Amino acid sequence: MELTFIYFDIPFWRAEVGKIALFIGGVAFENKIITGEEFQRVKENGHLDDGTVIPFHQFPCLIVDGVSIAQTGGIARFCGKLSGMYPRSNDILAAQIDQYLDIATDITVLVSSAGSEEDDEKRRTMRQEMCSGILGRKLQIVDKNISDNSDWILGQSMGLADIAIWRLMGWLSSGMLDGIPTNLLTSYPKISRVCSAVDVHPKIQEWVKQTYPKDYIRGNYL
Repeated sequence: MELTFIYFDIPFWRAEVGKIALFIGGVAFENKIITGEEFQRVKENGHLDDGTVIPFHQFPCLIVDGVSIAQTGGIARFCGKLSGMYPRSNDILAAQIDQYLDIATDITVLVSSAGSEEDDEKRRTMRQEMCSGILGRKLQIVDKNISDNSDWILGQSMGLADIAIWRLMGWLSSGMLDGIPTNLLTSYPKISRVCSAVDVHPKIQEWVKQTYPKDYIRGNYL
């Protein structure tokens, strides 16, 4: 099976959850980096310059033996099945994983909505209000649903839900989003605990060392 993962040169959770699943499972794949300029053309015509079809004109996209697969959740589940991190015969566990992928998407869309505001001060204010309002509530609910008895969200080992939340929170607490404080997670101790556990996992550290830009801020989990 030939796999090509297409995304930008940034370790955002939407792509990382699938890439890391493949890496942990020892599944080989080509890591194809897309430029911003080519992305603009993809948004218009739905394919790369080499003709590769990008189904919904957006990334990430995974090419499997020439077949294009889009959408974060679909890609994550496919990669998880290949790596053994997503169950093939436990529908309840699969649905539990899905709910964390979906809430991560909800939070991403919420926070990204402020990015279209061109006025810096208004954008900063919008994000500050989110932290004390709807974003804070969503994070509080996520935190409430994490077990008190494990470093991991589901079960006793790191899974797709942990990886998704780790990178999502890394983005939120990195300081790159004006108006969202780097100490955001201090109010959500169980989320912070999960993120810290993922951050020190040997396979995660190996992946970060191999693929992350040296100046990339991974997040503040303490």
